[in-house]
Amino acid sequence: MPNYVLDQDQKAAYDRDGYVLLPAFFKPAEVRLLRDSAQQDRVLDQASFGRADGEGGVVRLSLWNHPTDTIYGAIARSRSLVDSIETLLGGEIYHYHSKMIMKDARIGGAWAWHQDYGYWYQNGVLFPRLCSAFIAIDPCTRDNGCLQVIRQSHLLGRLDHQQTGDQAGIDPERIAAITARLDTVHVEMAPGDLLLFHPNTLHRSDQNHSDQPRWSMICCYNAADNDPYKPSHHPNYTPLHKLDDDQVLAMGQKRFADDDKALMAPETDRSVSTLAGR
Repeated sequence: MPNYVLDQDQKAAYDRDGYVLLPAFFKPAEVRLLRDSAQQDRVLDQASFGRADGEGGVVRLSLWNHPTDTIYGAIARSRSLVDSIETLLGGEIYHYHSKMIMKDARIGGAWAWHQDYGYWYQNGVLFPRLCSAFIAIDPCTRDNGCLQVIRQSHLLGRLDHQQTGDQAGIDPERIAAITARLDTVHVEMAPGDLLLFHPNTLHRSDQNHSDQPRWSMICCYNAADNDPYKPSHHPNYTPLHKLDDDQVLAMGQKRFADDDKALMAPETDRSVSTLAGR
């Protein structure tokens, strides 16, 4: 049985607002293992790369396509998480890709306003039937650059993106018009909190000028029947084998040091130049 069952009020909030925040979704022991593993994983660190934000800052991240048998994959395949997203998307899903966002203390960069589907549309994904799961590893506050979302912006549909530093974002003139009409929400989170958001939900984050890091893991999923019509750097439909929640700690002891072929190489992989960040 899953530890967490998404209810209909939460689904209604997601459909209405384009996101839903689920506090204390993951157990403290799971978050501690995820944090300790990520901070001590030399392969994860060595595979990280920077993205300039156009404001003088750089944010680090590592990226991988398949969930793997690591602690990161155990979290991504956990029954509570997968079942919750299947409730939102109305059926079977598969793992599209995941990333570790390393917004380090005092130097972590910003992310421009963008939509995930602004990237994924180019990969041959016909419908915006995807979902991003943002997992707080550290406390996420205004001071250290928590995620910001624009409520109901998913109703705008897919918007054009333009280059901002190493990132692609929305035209500032259009963003100004959107934020004049829709609410911007700073999503402050505690470790273990989970934010699920629609691929057309506009989101961004500020630079981290605080003394506290803001690491997070983002798992992205696609509906199984939304299989891309052409190959790209992210996978086509691949069956996702759920892991019972009570097995996450038992099966989540491995790091990328035990599976060093899973991470995408920043110098060779095209996804590094076309990814969406946080």
